[in-house]
Amino acid sequence: MRRAASALAAEIERLIPARADATGPALVVVLAGSGDNGGDALYAGAELAAHGADVRIVATGSRLHEEGVASARAAGATDLDPDADPDGFDRAVVDADVIVDGILGIGAAASPALRGRARELVARVLELRASATRHPLVVAVDLPSGIGADDGAAPDPTVLPADVTVTFGAVKAGLLVPPGSAYAGRVVLVDLGLGPALADVEPAVRLVDGA
Repeated sequence: MRRAASALAAEIERLIPARADATGPALVVVLAGSGDNGGDALYAGAELAAHGADVRIVATGSRLHEEGVASARAAGATDLDPDADPDGFDRAVVDADVIVDGILGIGAAASPALRGRARELVARVLELRASATRHPLVVAVDLPSGIGADDGAAPDPTVLPADVTVTFGAVKAGLLVPPGSAYAGRVVLVDLGLGPALADVEPAVRLVDGA
């Protein structure tokens, strides 16, 4: 997880210089679920906070990855509760340089559609982006939340389109086929040394002529 998170943080830091205000730290909003994707996002947030970014943690479920959130808080990240401070959440989303989508991963339920609080928060982010003149960059952790990892299905249109998806180990088929491919943005693969284990696995999607 730390290896994946470090690669995620490095990719986010490459995006920040073109977005951040030279007079202040970059603002990064981490939408964190309770699973490993949330943990990756939180550990990445810890690295970004340690390097001077203003990192705000938004829990999209009833709990957070314990070690990840402890690391982020220790590095200086702060919690942002949209229920207690809805105006603060709206301001953070509008002012953010980067929003990190670490809500769901490949271990989600049979349907990848967002539910409950997570869906409400993403719907609010989409609403704010629709009326804003400056859009924060969105970085998805492993895949955009709400997209089927294997088939790219989007059973609910409440999906936050990513500018960049940082995916781990192997590129998921759902990032390459529609409608998932339309939400993925630029796909960055982080090699976790799974090549030998995947050598005999038939790819779910084969690229043709470099496409």
